[in-house]
Amino acid sequence: MLKYVPNTLTIIRFILIPFIIFFLFEDRYVEAIAFLILSGLTDVLDGFIARKFYCITNFGKLVDPLADKATQIGILISLYIRQIIPLWIIIIVFIKEVLLIAGASFLYGKQTVVSSRWYGKLATVIFYIAIGCSMLVRYFNLEFDFAIYIYYLALAATLFALVMYFKVFYKEGYFKKENLKVDVK
Repeated sequence: MLKYVPNTLTIIRFILIPFIIFFLFEDRYVEAIAFLILSGLTDVLDGFIARKFYCITNFGKLVDPLADKATQIGILISLYIRQIIPLWIIIIVFIKEVLLIAGASFLYGKQTVVSSRWYGKLATVIFYIAIGCSMLVRYFNLEFDFAIYIYYLALAATLFALVMYFKVFYKEGYFKKENLKVDVK
């Protein structure tokens, strides 16, 4: 029974996304932050349970990072629409995620799953902090938007993670000649 808990928590994170976005658009930043924290706690809890009780699955390795990215990108797009963050932040994150998803999908097809690593989790945590700070700046109607500097740090961590993941893809054989050949029929 316990083996299903981590994946269930991951699915709950997907369910929380619309609530966070709803509260964000309603200028209910405290509720949005509360649901974002709840999402983060379910992320930590599912990882802890999966490792502690040996409930790690390929589904979890694949879907857990997707839940993180869906949360992150959904909220970032919402913040852009609300004119809280600039578009270029989303563009950089989106390009990085497309590249990683493409690489991970290719390796998954080769029966290899690249699970999330500390540098990817660090980038996600810093983005969550930046997002929370953006909401606090709006909630308290602060004139100085200090959150943008945390976004810069998050973007640096994101680019670092991209480089590190490509090193993993290389090590797993993604860039070997035989893997890059496309059989056209």
